[in-house]
Amino acid sequence: MNICVIGAGYVGLITSLCFAKQGNRVICVDKDIEKVDKLNKGIPTIFEENLEELLNECLTSKTIFFTKDIHQTIRDSDVIFIAVGTPEMDNWDVDISQVTEVINQISYSINDYKIIVNKSTVPVGTQKYVKELLIRNGVSKDKFDIVSNPEFLREGKAIYDFLNGDRIVIGYDSEKAKMVMEKLYSTFNTKVVFTQPEAAELIKYASNAFLATKISFINEIANLCNKVGANIETVAYAIGLDKRISPEFLKAGIGYGGSCFPKDTKALVKIGEKNECDFKIVNSAIKVNEEQRLLPVKVLLDKYKSLKGKVITILGLTFKAGTNDIRESPSLFIIEELLKQGTIIKAYDSEASPEIKQIFPNIIYCHSLYDSLIDSHCAVICTDWEEFSTIDLSMLKKKMKNPMIIDGRNLLDLEEVKKNNLQYYSVGRGNWINY
Repeated sequence: MNICVIGAGYVGLITSLCFAKQGNRVICVDKDIEKVDKLNKGIPTIFEENLEELLNECLTSKTIFFTKDIHQTIRDSDVIFIAVGTPEMDNWDVDISQVTEVINQISYSINDYKIIVNKSTVPVGTQKYVKELLIRNGVSKDKFDIVSNPEFLREGKAIYDFLNGDRIVIGYDSEKAKMVMEKLYSTFNTKVVFTQPEAAELIKYASNAFLATKISFINEIANLCNKVGANIETVAYAIGLDKRISPEFLKAGIGYGGSCFPKDTKALVKIGEKNECDFKIVNSAIKVNEEQRLLPVKVLLDKYKSLKGKVITILGLTFKAGTNDIRESPSLFIIEELLKQGTIIKAYDSEASPEIKQIFPNIIYCHSLYDSLIDSHCAVICTDWEEFSTIDLSMLKKKMKNPMIIDGRNLLDLEEVKKNNLQYYSVGRGNWINY
């Protein structure tokens, strides 16, 4: 099948490569000519497990090509996937201006029947809006069908998830479009859910909001564990044995981040407001997360009272391991608050996007974990990189001015911490050790 994917960002690139791997002819379009050139040379533009190998495999087999020529690509395609950004607005609404821009370009270039598939995360009702926009732009109704096909990808495991996901959701209102999408996904060993477009659009938001709520819930339980002397890992394990609950997303820490959970939870609240539904639970999950990500700052202030002039090491800048994505990472909020307190920040993350240096140009970026610890009053683990779980604690103790760790991801072994006589705070594992 001839497929066009508009947008070579995270979702667009994964979508393009996975369909190309299935033997389709895929052309991925992006306005960023530097990104296009890199991808055509086999150079990844995001950090993602197995991406470089898959990119070069598809380029070698000539099942994929990257271009900035959107108009010719639209004409040559049977199915057009829209995978552009839909950023959060200040009022928590979703900005779909990039989707609108793409639809206007499709309106100009469409030459015969196309299935236009929305892969971007968009508010409920967008499928209807897109259809009406095409008609207003003079495109005949018989030249297109619109499908909603949300993505459910974990960053760091996105290729695996695309090819082996829990479900594929197809929102459609045309039997012709349904048959084409069924054929397109026929090689995937994944349950396909066919439904109306509005349900497909809502499923994405509801899924992410539920998982975000689960994380916020276990973090509240973890905070109570620190007060009463219980261990959150035992509590979470026992809770997760209940098949109705499952152990997934019950790992306590300093909150969620990334491109989906923060934006999608807020968008769902906004969608609810527009439809006179008050999402009290989701609103509470958002509030809990906003407080949880600043827990290390609270702990530091309780310990030192004043942080002015103190050297604090931030270990991990990405929102989780396995990605270079810093969007909504808890570390960003921690750094911002610590800078307000007059703290000197040293940071280390081997994979973080260079964009971090534009956000915080005045902090010290270190090229090695142990260099970042020199003369530090405290190390705050913000990302669950394996490198941090295997840190040499005796070396850490020698490097730091004050051997103190706030483990925001509960990575370190408690017995090893005690053996090395470190001041240590984790989330829900008994509060301080050697305080």
